Amino acid sequence: MASSESLLPVSSQQDPLSDSRCDSIPESRRRRPIKVHLAIYSGFLLIALYVTLIITHGGSAPKNDVNDDTTVESRARLAGVSEKSNDHIWNLSNDLKGEAFAWNNTVLSWQRTAFHFQPEKNWMNDPNGPLFYKGWYHFFYQYNPNAAVWGDIVWGHAVSKDLIHWLYLPFAMVPDQWYDANGVWTGSATFLDDGSIVMLYTGSTDKFVQVQNLAYPEDPKDPLLLKWTKFSGNPVLVPPPGIGAKDFRDPTTAWKTSDGKWRITIGSKINRTGISLIYDTTDFKTYEKHETLLHQVPNTGMWECVDFYPVSKTKDKGLDTSVNGPDVKHIIKASMDDTRIDHYAIGTYYDSNATWVPDNPSIDVGISTGLRYDYGKFYASKTFYDQHKGRRILWGWIGESDSEAADVQKGWSSVQGIPRTVALDTKTGKNLVQWPVKEIESLRLGRKKFHMKVEPGTVVPVDVGPAAQLDIEAEFKIKKDDLEVVFGDDSVEDDKEFSCETSGGATVRGALGPFGFSVLADQSLSEQTQVYFYVTKGKDSKLKTFFCTDTSRSTMANDVVKPVYGSFVPVLRGEKLTMRILVDHSIIEGFGQGGRTCITSRVYPTKAIYGATRLFLFNNAIDATITASFKVWQMNSAFIHPFSADDLGVPSST
Repeated sequence: MASSESLLPVSSQQDPLSDSRCDSIPESRRRRPIKVHLAIYSGFLLIALYVTLIITHGGSAPKNDVNDDTTVESRARLAGVSEKSNDHIWNLSNDLKGEAFAWNNTVLSWQRTAFHFQPEKNWMNDPNGPLFYKGWYHFFYQYNPNAAVWGDIVWGHAVSKDLIHWLYLPFAMVPDQWYDANGVWTGSATFLDDGSIVMLYTGSTDKFVQVQNLAYPEDPKDPLLLKWTKFSGNPVLVPPPGIGAKDFRDPTTAWKTSDGKWRITIGSKINRTGISLIYDTTDFKTYEKHETLLHQVPNTGMWECVDFYPVSKTKDKGLDTSVNGPDVKHIIKASMDDTRIDHYAIGTYYDSNATWVPDNPSIDVGISTGLRYDYGKFYASKTFYDQHKGRRILWGWIGESDSEAADVQKGWSSVQGIPRTVALDTKTGKNLVQWPVKEIESLRLGRKKFHMKVEPGTVVPVDVGPAAQLDIEAEFKIKKDDLEVVFGDDSVEDDKEFSCETSGGATVRGALGPFGFSVLADQSLSEQTQVYFYVTKGKDSKLKTFFCTDTSRSTMANDVVKPVYGSFVPVLRGEKLTMRILVDHSIIEGFGQGGRTCITSRVYPTKAIYGATRLFLFNNAIDATITASFKVWQMNSAFIHPFSADDLGVPSST
């Protein structure tokens, strides 16, 4: 049993390894000879000379020139992380004709969210080390204090009593050591047996090598965890032989093995095979690498932000990360560097040899047809076990879908999704279910209830007043007679290959769909985002239901990525079709069938803003009348702000 006494120094000024110099990676830890480092340096010099040559001879590229995007892409890629900009997508879009949209401050100001977590300004990406400690939820995040683009990464820090009303704190960690000189990157927290905390995180060294480092609270008695101490013996792990210097990142929360050791996994790749490396430790300073891998999947590329945790097969309660047993399944999630999609799979974990086997290899981690947390904009997610309420909480980074130039103009980029509970769907046993944490309901204001019958080809305005901050819960029922007609009519063709992404969006009509809501719409519906069900008739005359979000008409702006998102959603016999939608200015989160399928999207209307936002109910089916019963709440702001003495009930000294 590990305790903090064997791990932590007696005080913040003393450390068991404080006499050891860490100016360079010891030879026993190195995996790259000097020649390779020289090659890397030469590569950087050549790239710098090439960029200089472009600037000198070609001047600065136009805003919509692909050359401009090449420079943007290289900033993150050269550092060894996934691409952070969307410019390479919208530069190639057919929607981009001529100059990019002329954004103004009135429109950009409206885009800032009211109840989703985001910093006061600048860039944010991955969630890091979330935890509950001494009455406070802590949230750390990748943050650039200097600009609204990726770079100069530190650990931002915020606390909350309820996961909704957040208070900004000073930075937790900054890149002030050689082993994290180019960024304090993603990491995870682990509670030791005595309740103390350790944090493992990836540092990008002064040589751009990805290494793992150890940190811990300077004062464990401080409920705000304001100051963190980096272990003097860092780095505690370096890329092992066969692993690239830029392919070794994002350590997980540790879990206990059957023999009392701690175990972690770290994402990487070998050629095109995504892998999760396994290490055991007793003190978080020295590690034993397993020869076997926790898991690997060919042709999936680099695995970032790997997560590994147990779920109950019989209850919807969360489990501590170390729990195992016959009533437990284990989830592996990996963020795919190549596609920026978070894939997960359900399987069985074998403690004795530190391996995991998927229940269904055909939908293994990273396979394109496999399971996702979210079928929209959702990446680099991380869960933690909330011991305060016995649940597992999922955080996800929601990046922008506009251009980097627009982000720079508005002065910020990215939000976090509303924290979600996550558990195994005990009804199907084949997927997870996610749901916004209960605490979000504290923001609900006035409620309106509706019961509407909507004929085919009909759009109905829903009178809810201002529609930029909403919580919608709805049930849908297809008229029984219409279902019988469709199933009994041989002239109604089967929907052989329906896909939300490729079947044309909400304007393409079928016998039994689409139907749902148009949110963030203007009065004329020239701008709208449609969240909807599409029910298909299968070859066996059984229903197959899809949950989709169509952003293709969400804005008149042309420098925005506007896809149609979605996927199949399981609907069991006797279940009604249900959806929940959270609308918060430029972010929409949809939850189909109790969270079996989730879709997050970023939208940037130019007309449907402020008092011009409207809500509509639509039925674009050809043959089906639907009945919708739903409730709509206006949502208050979370009033996220910097921490002050008043937040502790202490009178201010000023």
